[in-house]
Amino acid sequence: MHPFAYTRVSDTREALKAGSAGGRYLAGGTTLVDLMRETVERPGTLVDISGLPLRDILVTKEGGLRIGALVRMSEAAAHPAVRAAYPVVSRALELSASAQLRNMATIGGNIMQRTRCTYFRDVTADCNKREPGSGCAALHGVNRSHAILGTSGHCVATHPSDVAVAFAALEARVRLLGPDGERVVPFADFLLRPGSTPQREQAVRKGELITTIEIPALPRPLESGYLKVRDRQSYEFALTSAAVALHIRGGVIREAKVAAGGVGTVPWKLPAVERHLIGERPSDALWAAAAEKATEGARPLRHNRFKVALLKRTVERQLRIVGGTK
Repeated sequence: MHPFAYTRVSDTREALKAGSAGGRYLAGGTTLVDLMRETVERPGTLVDISGLPLRDILVTKEGGLRIGALVRMSEAAAHPAVRAAYPVVSRALELSASAQLRNMATIGGNIMQRTRCTYFRDVTADCNKREPGSGCAALHGVNRSHAILGTSGHCVATHPSDVAVAFAALEARVRLLGPDGERVVPFADFLLRPGSTPQREQAVRKGELITTIEIPALPRPLESGYLKVRDRQSYEFALTSAAVALHIRGGVIREAKVAAGGVGTVPWKLPAVERHLIGERPSDALWAAAAEKATEGARPLRHNRFKVALLKRTVERQLRIVGGTK
């Protein structure tokens, strides 16, 4: 680990000042500190924001949710309002990391975490995320865990967050506070596909601070859930995952929100699947036909071709779990 300065702030004004001067924000530290140990990240200054008042979970008058950026993952998963309104969020959090990490890690930090690609974390390997222009060792290396959607010739790493998949499905928004004031970014625009600049992973400007993640109100009744397929039952990242929310009224699907994880360079929204569901009646045949559209645009690599079929099965299974059959 390289030497660094440390400062602790008590209000957002201090935080923005320190962040604008080049400091890196530190909350739970469960990702950043690991990367510093491995010398992947070398910040000159850490700005401890854990004392800021960004820990509320509020139900909006419209019926949506606002989750403070410093709410711990375990707190959000267990919160009655989250569990009642959006079980998909609770379940995604419960299937993340370990209990100890969930007690430390924050919601804001979770969506800001960097890839678990082994080449990114190996400072001797070529990685355009870590060192732009050096190449991507995963393209022709061992790429079983890598992405099949949203990739480029510069990067094929997956985004590791589970709850980000739920946020993508629910079309959440990220509220940011920076030197130029406050702004709101749709979740679909917050995490960036690699393109030719894989080192730029989030739409966060210099000095900006995540304050809140907002989930909009959706029609009721709403059934939702999260399914994660992985090599082992605990403390493992997804090979594939599916976040599904369905509004079924009068026996017809009126609203469908679907996203996949473990397969994209960002949490992957599945609009073709959603469109296939709207206006239809739940059935096994419908779930299977809709899931076939989950892999449109997929570009599998040498070792992860199995993810194409696995993603379809994951989406189909979760649609059946959430929507039932008739």
